[in-house]
Amino acid sequence: MSQQQVQVSEEKARAVAEESRQKEWKNPSFMKELFLGNFRFDLISPYPSRDEWRPEFESFYSALTDFLRDEVDPVEIDVSEDYPDHVIDGLARLGAFGMKIPTEYGGLGFDQVEYAQVMELIGSFDGNLTALLSAHQSIGVPQPVNLFGTEELKRKYLPRCAAGEISAFALTEPEVGSDPARLSTSAVLDGDFYVLNGTKLWCTNGTKAKLLVVMAMDPVTEKISSFVVETAWEGVEVERRCHFMGLNALANGVITFDNVKVPKENLIGKEGRGLKIALTTLNDGRLSIPNSSVGAAKYCLKAVREFGSSRIQWGVPIGKHEAIAQKISDIAAYTFAMEAIVKLASHMSNDKRLDLRLESAACKEWNTWRGWQIIDETMQVRGGRGYETESSLRDRGEDPVGIERMMRDFRINRIFEGSSEIMHLIMAREAVDKHLQVAGTLIDRRAGTGAKLLALPKIGLFYAWWYPTRWLAWSRWPRYAGYGKYGKHLRFIDRAARKLARESFHGMLVYREKMERRQMFLFRLVDVVNELFAMAASVSRAHSEEQAGTADAAHSAALCDLFCRMSRRRVKQLFRELWHNEDDLKYRTAQDVMGGRHIGREKLLDDLDPSGRAPRRAAAAAS
Repeated sequence: MSQQQVQVSEEKARAVAEESRQKEWKNPSFMKELFLGNFRFDLISPYPSRDEWRPEFESFYSALTDFLRDEVDPVEIDVSEDYPDHVIDGLARLGAFGMKIPTEYGGLGFDQVEYAQVMELIGSFDGNLTALLSAHQSIGVPQPVNLFGTEELKRKYLPRCAAGEISAFALTEPEVGSDPARLSTSAVLDGDFYVLNGTKLWCTNGTKAKLLVVMAMDPVTEKISSFVVETAWEGVEVERRCHFMGLNALANGVITFDNVKVPKENLIGKEGRGLKIALTTLNDGRLSIPNSSVGAAKYCLKAVREFGSSRIQWGVPIGKHEAIAQKISDIAAYTFAMEAIVKLASHMSNDKRLDLRLESAACKEWNTWRGWQIIDETMQVRGGRGYETESSLRDRGEDPVGIERMMRDFRINRIFEGSSEIMHLIMAREAVDKHLQVAGTLIDRRAGTGAKLLALPKIGLFYAWWYPTRWLAWSRWPRYAGYGKYGKHLRFIDRAARKLARESFHGMLVYREKMERRQMFLFRLVDVVNELFAMAASVSRAHSEEQAGTADAAHSAALCDLFCRMSRRRVKQLFRELWHNEDDLKYRTAQDVMGGRHIGREKLLDDLDPSGRAPRRAAAAAS
């Protein structure tokens, strides 16, 4: 591909991504304000809580808990690599496939906070069931149809989803991952139908789904639309099931569409709005995985508490040894913070006062990253008993704690529904949004000299006011006097938010039109804001519990303080690394590796490569 073709392709991809963004901010956003240097603690304090649950939710939650305990064996699901029929049928009878579907369409009508509680419960129990239910309700047919579908579409499909017809989401293609501008699946309008052709890869639930949400592009307008497609229709074929490191029962597959006739009324929303619908759906949908991650973290916390107390080495429980004690304390503090941010975001989703897009992305990225660290450290604490399978532990007469299975199942969460890198990019775009609105002309390589000169007065007026205020904060000092021991952490967040805004501006000045390519610079800004969000949510939760006099208030205060101390250290390190790093050297080294300049390091692989190839003896016999 020529350099000109590469540039055109990049610009097209950027244009598609930019068009799919939600550009308006109708409601305040806590994290958006942080990026601008404004610590709006009033937006998340006091911490929202729910003292009482609806009877219908409590009844379901109790019934689901009993069902999981009495009827579901996660080891059986893992080993058999499938969901037993009685498990699918039982979940359907309980209504688990319609938790978020309104009652008028046959669902349970749970709000986001109730749904979050369920996903936490299932996340502590089995990753395969978590993936099944999360994919069905968060990115499958129910959510986009409920938000954007016509009344006819809702009445046609939501009752079927609520009754247990499994749904899946079909966006990824063999050559298309996070760059939808290259989408090749086509939808061409022909009379009363759209004719669908193409191949979709990694459709979670796809091999069991009866209903699909399919993203396809009009080859003429190059606009992407979303459709409800039934797998029973002529031309829809599940080519194969995909198998992975973990989630052995995952019904994930490759699906092809050969001249599939999709009725016009099965278009979700408006034509050409498919990506925007997907992203809007994920504002709430992305909260499933971080809530289930909290469940996994709590399971690990219980595992290290029990093992750290009972396993004796050198005459004392291993939790008494400093090296292990450090790991246990980290797991406790990070679990507290993970729960604080995602429960906060779930309440925010309910009350609709705040914009949620950045917070949901932050919860997804931060909780899956911290969750993976927690599982890794839990395996380290348990040693060989962490690496050993549940079946083997049980056969030896030991407690079958499933850390090995959990590790295999959890890893995909940093890739599912937007990888950690994509979450960083989404948030980084919003980090510089205000600067692009004000000074975007100056860093736009397509803008002429005249346009840039015309933009200078507006830019100068804005930054003459904005920049000094990111340094001065005298009027803010008394704001945290009423928070007692938490005040020091709140003042740190306030200072760090203003520094974050200044550094974003400095990056624009230094890198200008190359800013979008300085991904590590942008990623560090995002990591800072995620830490500040986690700190603020933790303080809000701990302080509100203290004010309410809850039984766990003292324990929450201790975990909050420990987490904030650790987080402050990481924020300071991230700020240092913005300008003192090896980013350029690492980039050059990577290009050298890809260019074959370090191929000597691979020498042993010339004659021996274990990558899934048949042994020569077997290959020779076959020939």
